[in-house]
Amino acid sequence: MLFSRALLLLIAYDLLCTFSNFGRIHKIVMRWPVARGTPDDDTINRVCAAVNYACIWYPKQVLCLQCAFVTTYLLRKKRVPANMVLGAQKLPFKAHAWVEVNGRAINERSNVQATYVVWDRC
Repeated sequence: MLFSRALLLLIAYDLLCTFSNFGRIHKIVMRWPVARGTPDDDTINRVCAAVNYACIWYPKQVLCLQCAFVTTYLLRKKRVPANMVLGAQKLPFKAHAWVEVNGRAINERSNVQATYVVWDRC
């Protein structure tokens, strides 16, 4: 069930990008309610696994912002206090998006928070 929902959300994100811009996507994520409390690690792992499998089966390359958008949505629907984080590195310039739960990067390499300077958490 999570896999199919993640796959549909990847499609929805692509459609949203076709008819909208980044500012609109950012506002959408900002409006999603964020749960409070202690997250369940099993729920986080199941959502991350479903998103990873959906990214593998998706017919297009999934970019980090798309993956973070879907992961954040699914985690918040499961009442996990997830935030989509946007960051950048100066030289060479690179931008990246990832998901944090209570300040811990999930489904991401361990040095992401040291590599990128955060410019927004939503």
